[in-house]
Amino acid sequence: MNGNGKTVSKPGKIAEFFIHIYYAFNFVLRFFREAFTSPFHFKEFIHQCYSLGYRSLPLISITGFITGLVFTKQSRPSLSDFGATSWLPSLVSIAIVRALAPLVTALICAGKVGSSIGAELGSMKVTEQIDAMEVSAVNPYKYLVVTRVMATTFMLPMLMFYTAFVGMMGSYLDVHMNEQTSFISFFQNAFSSINFLDYWASIVKALTYGFTIGIVGSYKGFNASNGTMGVGNAANSAVVTSMFLIFIEEIVIVSLSNFIRTGM
Repeated sequence: MNGNGKTVSKPGKIAEFFIHIYYAFNFVLRFFREAFTSPFHFKEFIHQCYSLGYRSLPLISITGFITGLVFTKQSRPSLSDFGATSWLPSLVSIAIVRALAPLVTALICAGKVGSSIGAELGSMKVTEQIDAMEVSAVNPYKYLVVTRVMATTFMLPMLMFYTAFVGMMGSYLDVHMNEQTSFISFFQNAFSSINFLDYWASIVKALTYGFTIGIVGSYKGFNASNGTMGVGNAANSAVVTSMFLIFIEEIVIVSLSNFIRTGM
């Protein structure tokens, strides 16, 4: 009921969906306006790179190593049926560089980093710390959102290459134990099937996924409400939405890269 005593009906589910899309679109546009104007909080950016990137290394190391090891073990029986176990290094390198390394890294960071950003900014929102920053003449969007989004965008490609390296080491360990393949021979065969387009497609994926994780987590946290319950909802929604968008982006980028590859 409004101030005139009239009942105001709430928008329907479809209307609410498009309203959220509108707010999210403006949130993303604001990022591009704020990111390229001074001042830039470089110290906060470095702190976020350390917090979001370096602290993710233990989990990424274990996951990447196991991914390469398990994928190799699962692929060996199928290739053995055709007497083609010598193709294992090439098969694993193509799978890891083209798909597994970017996707696994993004999903791990969506769960760990995305939820952290959503919970942290959500907590600041419901406790009115963001409002206090505005009163003290500090741009909270530039200080909190821009630094985190740029940190995730910058760090995810680096973490992706690290995941690929660790995954290849896990694959080498399994291949060496079964076929006694040397280290040099393994990596020569592995990277003989990887071309320039594969590297660039993986970098584009990592940059896109990193930006998605950062902007979704920041948007959910920046718009949290309803106290501590809202903080939990912001963290959970950041993870779910990020993962959903990552899979959509994976389909689009793979389709584009395959289109370019067939036209070369």
